[in-house]
Amino acid sequence: MTYRPAYLRSVAVVLSLLLVGTLPELSAATAKRAVVHSTSKRRVVRRVYGVPTFMDSEKDDEGGYDDPIVRKASIDALGRYNGSVVAIDPSTGRILSVVNQKLAFSAGFIPCSTIKPVIAVAALQEGVVTRDTMIKVAPRKYLNLTEALAHSNNVFFEELGRRMGFDTVSRYGRLLGLGELSGYQISEEQPGGFPSEPPKNGGVARMSSFGEGIQMTPLQLGAMVSTVANGGTLYYLQYPRTPEERQNFAPRIKRTLNIESLLPEIRDGMLAAVLYGTARRSFISDDDEALGKTGTCSDSTSRLGWFVSYANQAHPKIVLVVLMRGQSSAIKGAMAAEVAGRVYRRLYDVNYFAEKTTEVGNSAMISPAQPVQLPVKSSSF
Repeated sequence: MTYRPAYLRSVAVVLSLLLVGTLPELSAATAKRAVVHSTSKRRVVRRVYGVPTFMDSEKDDEGGYDDPIVRKASIDALGRYNGSVVAIDPSTGRILSVVNQKLAFSAGFIPCSTIKPVIAVAALQEGVVTRDTMIKVAPRKYLNLTEALAHSNNVFFEELGRRMGFDTVSRYGRLLGLGELSGYQISEEQPGGFPSEPPKNGGVARMSSFGEGIQMTPLQLGAMVSTVANGGTLYYLQYPRTPEERQNFAPRIKRTLNIESLLPEIRDGMLAAVLYGTARRSFISDDDEALGKTGTCSDSTSRLGWFVSYANQAHPKIVLVVLMRGQSSAIKGAMAAEVAGRVYRRLYDVNYFAEKTTEVGNSAMISPAQPVQLPVKSSSF
């Protein structure tokens, strides 16, 4: 036994008593801090990820004026996910269906990589790139435009943006309908937003790869890709909702763009995206091809997954825009592409494209503008 002086034994007893009395308080304080930390953490999660991944996307819609077959296919394809599907006839600009109208008619979202076809049009017309131009994207890796679109390579499009500069990129973005209303007398539509100067985060390079600084709506994206699909006609989108509007429907041309010679390169890249690139999950079949472009990024409240596509390259039949939102890591362009693929397959299963005839009422085109000739270089329009 170790000998301890009497005064040391007394000190030990006193310390033991003090600790016994203090430990419950320490434990309570520690537990309180843990609860506060846990509660604070939960509050942060709710604040950052406030947009749900799952919801009834058709809940507040007024869908009685939609094409019932397209609308049902879109609702079934979305399932329980939080998203919107907009379907457009690219040969007339007629909106066939809008599922989740609140989301579709919102103020817009960052376009992510769906901005890249706009940048491709600009770069081709400006002579910055050709079909065969190879751009270095990694220490020992070069890509051409087709592969860059197929795999949505950011470095490639950042370089195109730097070579063209902000003014040129902005001019083509606005020419293709960004920053302005896409529809004709659609009261709920909002014009999105387009920056007046290079965004602080990444400048024109990030603007050209992710759409930094741009607020794009599903309607704007659908109108833009309808222009790619039909050979250069930017239609006003129309959403007829009364018997009279449906009976008297006539396509309205906003402007005709002289871009048909540029489109094969862009279409090849969008087809490659579906065949073996970022949009593989939208693949229909070898006989029924679709072309598309994905987009994946985040805004301040949620993750975003975009996909825009059209079916049948020779005779475009429908343009689909899919936008997904939520906090799950599954929310990305690939998921949006899968939703579009489900829509296409349902429409083909019911022989929709073979049997559908578009009733356009008066067939006369209402065209307020002459074709817009794109510049050879960066001259003004």
